[in-house]
Amino acid sequence: MTPSPSPSPPAPPPAAAAAGGGTERPGQVSMAQAVTEAIGASRFLPEGDGGGEAAGEPAHLLVQAGTGTGKSLGYLVPAIAHGERVVIATATLALQRQLVERDLPRTVDALHPLLRRRPEFAMLKGRSNYLCLHRLHEGVPHDEEEGLFDPFEAAATLPGQATSRLGKDLLRLRDWADETETGDRDDLTPGVSDRAWSQVSVSSRECLGASKCAYGADCFAEAARERAKLSDVVVTNHALLAIDAIEGAPVLPPHEVLIIDEAHELVSRVTGAATGELTPGQVNRAVRRAAKLVNEKAADALQTAAETFERLMELALPGRLEEVPEDLGYALMALRDASRTVISAIGSTRDKSVPDEDAVRKQALASVENVHAVAERVVEGSEYDVVWYERHDRFGASLRVAPMSVSGLLREKLFADRSVVLTSATLKLGGDFNGVGASLGLAPEGMAEKSGTDEPTMPRWKSLDVGSPFDYRKQGILYVAQHLAQPGREADRADMLDELTELVQAAGGRTLGLFSSMRAAQTAAEELRGRIDRPILLQGEETLGELIKGFAEDPATCLFGTLSLWQGVDVPGPSCQLVVMDRIPFPRPDDPLMSARQTAVQEAGGNGFMAVAATHAALLMAQGAGRLVRASGDRGVVAVLDPRLAKARYGSFLRSSMPDFWYTTDRNQVRRSLAAIDAAAKASE
Repeated sequence: MTPSPSPSPPAPPPAAAAAGGGTERPGQVSMAQAVTEAIGASRFLPEGDGGGEAAGEPAHLLVQAGTGTGKSLGYLVPAIAHGERVVIATATLALQRQLVERDLPRTVDALHPLLRRRPEFAMLKGRSNYLCLHRLHEGVPHDEEEGLFDPFEAAATLPGQATSRLGKDLLRLRDWADETETGDRDDLTPGVSDRAWSQVSVSSRECLGASKCAYGADCFAEAARERAKLSDVVVTNHALLAIDAIEGAPVLPPHEVLIIDEAHELVSRVTGAATGELTPGQVNRAVRRAAKLVNEKAADALQTAAETFERLMELALPGRLEEVPEDLGYALMALRDASRTVISAIGSTRDKSVPDEDAVRKQALASVENVHAVAERVVEGSEYDVVWYERHDRFGASLRVAPMSVSGLLREKLFADRSVVLTSATLKLGGDFNGVGASLGLAPEGMAEKSGTDEPTMPRWKSLDVGSPFDYRKQGILYVAQHLAQPGREADRADMLDELTELVQAAGGRTLGLFSSMRAAQTAAEELRGRIDRPILLQGEETLGELIKGFAEDPATCLFGTLSLWQGVDVPGPSCQLVVMDRIPFPRPDDPLMSARQTAVQEAGGNGFMAVAATHAALLMAQGAGRLVRASGDRGVVAVLDPRLAKARYGSFLRSSMPDFWYTTDRNQVRRSLAAIDAAAKASE
């Protein structure tokens, strides 16, 4: 049941400080006030109030809140006090855990005396994140043609003595199933491999359904959904939010307020959810699974189509397909038609001689339906889709299709029927919110309500930058090495490596190296390991958690890596006093989706480079630079070893998207500053 609405506007924003158990933060209070107005305006403003905004129309807010603002409480307090159900979607597991384990309990405790009730909260994830009791006890319907065995049976032949990692993981999962209350994979510590988890989990398409499953009454995924239905606050992830919006079948409970944290990630997560993929391996797996359930004619037709598709994929070269080649089009039409026949046959036949027939049927349907959906989508050839080949050294070629843009989808599905608050430390790029707003399907700020009567009504929204409690100009330096040669496509940049070596030595280690490619990170790590006597940790040589732990515990250590480090490292204190970016992280020129989006903007009369490539780079650079100052006592340097940031016309746009550090191109000044920061850190250790 949806909580009953509050009879008056939400509680005063200063309650956020009380919820945090600390002092009031001006940025947090400003944010709470803005959230209060956004989620309350459509229900509490009289007709005509609010500058001509229509009462009852959802109001939306984009809030940039820097590190240390306390933005979680800045939106939790007014949202909970408002009295309507709220869904909070985040991009990372770390923030979901922080909300459920720390911020929500504190907020509920603080608001309890004011509300005279204790709001309930729950976390909801996709079905494959929960242990499936049917899979655990009945096993995985396996493909006999692959020669697979029952891994549980193999693990149990010598109880307690499994020697392989898979066997040990499966035995531990069986023990954990008797102890866990949630069945949530993320509650299992230490974790298990993806291969082991796949033996005990199902996708939503593979699930038998609670009414047909012998274990439905005890299903962990269904229990999580029930908890969400009864909760005032539901914490989920961007992927599940995207599925809820795209597929049209409600996954999340009805809600009147949606808060999207880490909102800079939303477009990429929604794009990922809306991307289809087809590989020879997927198609062949669908053939094997369907062959057990359908007549020989239907199975042979799918087999023949699969073989044709596989032969074409063996010759596929990476890159965008501006038009689907004729031979690929015929192969996909054959796959589509054969899949459709098989889907109908699976739904109309029953064979009790097949062990665990219902599970086998659902697994086969899930595989064949995916083949049908992707093949049909590519054959139909929407002008709003981008189609391309990818080739992986290990897995071979794949065919992919993704939306040119998700802005229309977001505008229609997210902003139409509820108030939406989007927040992040990086939403304001190049000095305003319009770039991010456009990617979300929003008109330039202030223009939405000016649309003509013949045009679709655009969502109205406001923006707010509440700043940061940190004094960036006193705590950090932005250094651009403008004397270096402009980077080319090759990863071996001798002058950049010399500069990096000198900076790391001046800093005494303490360096987070953010590289635009894995090859560049590996080259730098190998080179510096031979030049300096400092530990150099490299992404990929250990789990990310272990790498970050090692980096945080030893100030002399450096950590080098690529994309996930640009956004996923939170190490306050003396261990991270130098953040280095090897080059401006523009998307690869041969990235099919990015290049297609850039071309589309140019053909519409816009600046494709600035709208796509520069905005992509600005977002990453803002996130990367944000790794430096994580606490009020942090000091250090962000060094960008790419002279284009100082010399190119777009450099000012990129710099204005980053924290407002003191800016210099003086290499000697930076070395002196790093040495002083290192000496001060050593003196305090």
